[in-house]
Amino acid sequence: MSRIVYVNGDYVPEEDAKISVFDRGFLFADAVYEVTSVLDGKLVDFPGHAKRLWRSLSELEMASPVDEDTLLAIHRELVARNDLTEGLVYLQVSRGAADRDFAYPKEAKPSLVLFTQAKSVVDNPAAKTGIKVISIEDQRWGRRDIKTVQLLYPSMGKMMAKAAGADDAWMVEDGAVTEGTSNNAYIVKGNKIITRQLGTEILAGITRAAVLRIAAEAQMQVEERAFTIEEAQGADEAFVTSATTFVQPVVEIDGAAVGGGAPGPIAVRLREIYLEEGRKAAL
Repeated sequence: MSRIVYVNGDYVPEEDAKISVFDRGFLFADAVYEVTSVLDGKLVDFPGHAKRLWRSLSELEMASPVDEDTLLAIHRELVARNDLTEGLVYLQVSRGAADRDFAYPKEAKPSLVLFTQAKSVVDNPAAKTGIKVISIEDQRWGRRDIKTVQLLYPSMGKMMAKAAGADDAWMVEDGAVTEGTSNNAYIVKGNKIITRQLGTEILAGITRAAVLRIAAEAQMQVEERAFTIEEAQGADEAFVTSATTFVQPVVEIDGAAVGGGAPGPIAVRLREIYLEEGRKAAL
């Protein structure tokens, strides 16, 4: 059976879903998105994703097609219609359809699309084995704090990693790690968790915020600053966070084993706590 997807007010089979060829998301990547995890049929960290969505829209001077309550209702309806127990809900808001012009069209009506993906996000084998990453130059545009659909270079980064026999890539700018292709990056040194400070260079991850709060509540030390690949290779642990992988250990960076070359205790514990708390607070 095909999935039911949401397109501008309608719930339709995926094969019947249509967007205008003049949609600016298609023509200019003039669109933003969010991905919310689903556990036990419920939405994890939805308020955080909604808040970041409003910020992204505001930064691009783009109107929201619906309010937060309506957006939550759409998410829940899609989860129900697709009988989704575990997986993801993807949403995308574009500026809308208008004749092609670099200048923003004032008359365009924002376009809203959502779909689900059934996926095993808890029992991910990589969470037990850890992943290998390579470093690549960060060649993305400067406003990475806005969650736009401009994902070509991160996609290229993923392919560079695969070609090198790795799982993912960490991007480096001015000698320091910014973030992964679709996640925030961390290292652990002497029981201190280190991750890059927020700014226009990285996305303010929703899972990042939750994990740093959990770490502080567990009396773990957290330092928000830039770090180098060399520092990461010499760390006790490394890991990444995202809405699709939660907390995922990194066991190798550019061919060098991190720590003992196996998932470290802090990353493992943070994942356990995040999943436990995420389930309790899910909507």
